[in-house]
Amino acid sequence: MTDSSNVKLVLFDIDGTILWSDGAGRRAMTEALMNVFGGAGPTDYHYDGKTDPQIVRDLMRADGHTDDIIDERIDPLMQRYLGGLERELAGGTRAHVFDGVRDLFDLLEERGDVILGLLTGNLREGAAIKLRAAGIDIGRFKVCAFGSDHHARAELPALAQRRAKEDLGLDIPGDHVFVIGDTPADITCGQGIGARAIAVATGRYTPEELARHHPYALFSSLADTAAVMKVIVDA
Repeated sequence: MTDSSNVKLVLFDIDGTILWSDGAGRRAMTEALMNVFGGAGPTDYHYDGKTDPQIVRDLMRADGHTDDIIDERIDPLMQRYLGGLERELAGGTRAHVFDGVRDLFDLLEERGDVILGLLTGNLREGAAIKLRAAGIDIGRFKVCAFGSDHHARAELPALAQRRAKEDLGLDIPGDHVFVIGDTPADITCGQGIGARAIAVATGRYTPEELARHHPYALFSSLADTAAVMKVIVDA
């Protein structure tokens, strides 16, 4: 196995961290839920920090559906959602990439001791659709964990860690795994493996709200790429 004692695995969330898609995902999910279940659940439900399967289950439980019914319908629901998401992002809705993100990707990829990855609640296909709409190739990310891999976000960091070992031959310790995200769930999800969370306040949560969850580092945005790089490289 390759010596991975100094390798860092940097896992980015997508929505609110890499990009903003002006509610395209929520609109596509609402349409799919209405079509498949006849209702879309509570309108005040927050999608932030949750996986797509968890979103469906939470909303449809709140609408009175049993888990058996949800399990029976979730696959066709997700297919309809993905089709709607594709249409939303092809129909004039632009995915806006936040300041500093593209430069940060480039800087991380230049280093031989960093693996660029994704950790997102999106289905793999949904992640690819959103990134493509933003002009980002999902192939840039060498290790990924998606909502389609597990409904619980807290399971995804360990899954990504295992994939680095299985796919790349890198046995990366937990404290060399970084999760970059914009929600409290991004901050806490890696605690089980000792991952370090870098919180960024480009989503719904303020810096003060994120700070209450004690991230390893906190930024108002990723625009100061040198500062973000220093946190990762010096850890």
